[in-house]
Amino acid sequence: MLRSLLGPGIATLLLFPILVGLGWWQLDRLRWKEDLIAKVEARIHEPAVPVPAESAWGGVTFQNDEYRRVTATGHFRNDLEVQAYALVDETPDGGGGPGYWVVTPLVMSDGTAILVNRGFVPLERKAASSRPQGDVEGPVAVTGLLRMPETATLFTPDNDPARDAWYTRDPKAIAAVRGLSRVAPFLIDADATPNPGGLPVGGLTRITFPNRHMEYALTWFGLAATLLVFFAVFAMMRLRERS
Repeated sequence: MLRSLLGPGIATLLLFPILVGLGWWQLDRLRWKEDLIAKVEARIHEPAVPVPAESAWGGVTFQNDEYRRVTATGHFRNDLEVQAYALVDETPDGGGGPGYWVVTPLVMSDGTAILVNRGFVPLERKAASSRPQGDVEGPVAVTGLLRMPETATLFTPDNDPARDAWYTRDPKAIAAVRGLSRVAPFLIDADATPNPGGLPVGGLTRITFPNRHMEYALTWFGLAATLLVFFAVFAMMRLRERS
């Protein structure tokens, strides 16, 4: 009788802590997501502050600065823009879907540069020559959200600088390819201030995030409880068979 319970018992002992651990991991993710949502909600409504100076770049972090509203002045190097693949839910004119973020260096008076995500363009407007009105010349002031470099996920293709194909916004890699020095290790997502000609469309930074971690945690804890119940029922049936 004990032999017939040995295999299922070992499996239960192995699986139960794994399922419980996954539940606790989701609760940790829930706390992280709630903190992120609260932080983003507060920062996007704060008054814009000057973008960190070069001497402060080393202290800029995701925890302290991501989604902070900032302003910067300078002139765009439109000849050095890159287009990073994007998929947006919807633009104000009802468009959206696949397209590109237009990322352009903003060179400031001290010679430093910040990459600015000026906004979204549809697939057929990738080439700068298809939207010449948007190539703003002369001094400009940019207001937007400070963003740290993107991290590729399992499903994100690698950037291919040789083909000028970008899937994540990586200031260091873009600066190297475009021959820029003294480039900030972060970007600015420009706000919804209209650009000449209507493109790129700014102000599309995702600031709402799905939060289903409690649901996932309860699912894992429920599976752990179900596992114990199944093993208990199985063991009782075996004991009855023997008696």
